[in-house]
Amino acid sequence: MTTVTPAPSPVTLNDYKPLFAEENTWCAGCGDFGILAALQQALVQLEIAPHRVMVVSGIGCGSKLPDYIRCNGWQTLHGRALPVAQGFRLVQHHMTVLAVTGDGDGLGEGGNHWIHAMRRNVNLTHLVENNQTYGLTKGQTSPTSDPGYISSTTPEGNVEFAINPISVALAAGATFVARGFSGSVKPLRDLIAMAIQHPGYAIVDILQPCVTWNRVEYTYKWFKQRVYDLAEEHDPADRTEAFRRSLEWGDRIPLGVFYREERDTLDAQTTAIQMEPERPVALRELPVSREQFEALKTKLT
Repeated sequence: MTTVTPAPSPVTLNDYKPLFAEENTWCAGCGDFGILAALQQALVQLEIAPHRVMVVSGIGCGSKLPDYIRCNGWQTLHGRALPVAQGFRLVQHHMTVLAVTGDGDGLGEGGNHWIHAMRRNVNLTHLVENNQTYGLTKGQTSPTSDPGYISSTTPEGNVEFAINPISVALAAGATFVARGFSGSVKPLRDLIAMAIQHPGYAIVDILQPCVTWNRVEYTYKWFKQRVYDLAEEHDPADRTEAFRRSLEWGDRIPLGVFYREERDTLDAQTTAIQMEPERPVALRELPVSREQFEALKTKLT
């Protein structure tokens, strides 16, 4: 389980506000605002202090999120948020680690990393900001864009089949699979809190309208007319039923926890961590002398 150490004093939303005012460049009405609010509220709800949190992102509209939240942040290369988040978690296993990616960044450029993070079951939370387009670079077709989507890269309409993040996560071995909606902040807050507390890789696929580039169909109104709460009619321990539910799209769109199981995490099976679990690997003395270490680096390069 993610180590959640309560702060010595109550954590408030003000603790997660940046110390220095950053100009927010998200479009007015962007779903990223709801995701940021839900994440901040979840961390406060769990009483996790900002210095105990690392948010890793890639490139994209939502990947600017570390600029707008006061905690440790790391913006990486396009598609590389998950390998960096995994590495950080393994050497700083006392930290709460989140990877925040867009659908293009995380499931396109980072698709291979995504698959292997799920099967490894590293103890981190992955928030996928899914607006079904490449919003930052002016609305090109993304891996989750529906067939027929018209963009600068598909002027005659997208002809490719869209990735279903929930179905893929279930098939790849993710141990916590959920979907939220940026237009419903409180339920999304609770989903993110559950994902953080889950012992293992947890994905929350977050549906968010892109008010600039993907506004023909997938608006806040469109989603609110279709989404429903899975908890009222689904057992998240039933993986077969979770697959069936993952295919629902259109008139009814399920939100909530599709699947949850406990399986040994990579963290718990990593010898270096378990030899001295009270001390993060990054804070230990090198097992070799500095001269030996420098010689090894020279040899490897």
